[in-house]
Amino acid sequence: MKATVDWTGNASFKVTSGSGHSVQLDGPPDHGGQNLGPRPMEMLLMGLGGCSSFDVMSILGKSRQDVTACHAELEAERADAVPAVFTRIHLHFVVTGNQLKENLVKRAVSLSAEKYCSASIMLEKAGVEITHSYEIREAE
Repeated sequence: MKATVDWTGNASFKVTSGSGHSVQLDGPPDHGGQNLGPRPMEMLLMGLGGCSSFDVMSILGKSRQDVTACHAELEAERADAVPAVFTRIHLHFVVTGNQLKENLVKRAVSLSAEKYCSASIMLEKAGVEITHSYEIREAE
């Protein structure tokens, strides 16, 4: 896996993945940025959410669950001192569908957390406390 980072002025950078997708990162105005994109640590949190959501949906699909929506809310706490690393992250999944089986949703979230989500497992091994929760909603 590769990526490139190009400075685009002030506190702004264009990051490009090895697969050719780009994202503009930027700092807040009090750090010389113009708020034109997410902060690097926000991207890390967003990547974790995407990784885990990908797993949950893949597992639920293989379980033949009729999912109509999956929404993940992530909340992170960071250390007060530099480096301001993540100390705690909570992922809350809201899974909507038709007659979803709770045991299968719970299993999908657990498997992502314990076995499949590389981002989550890597951050946990680095000392970040990561917790998960879920709720199920019936599709309208």
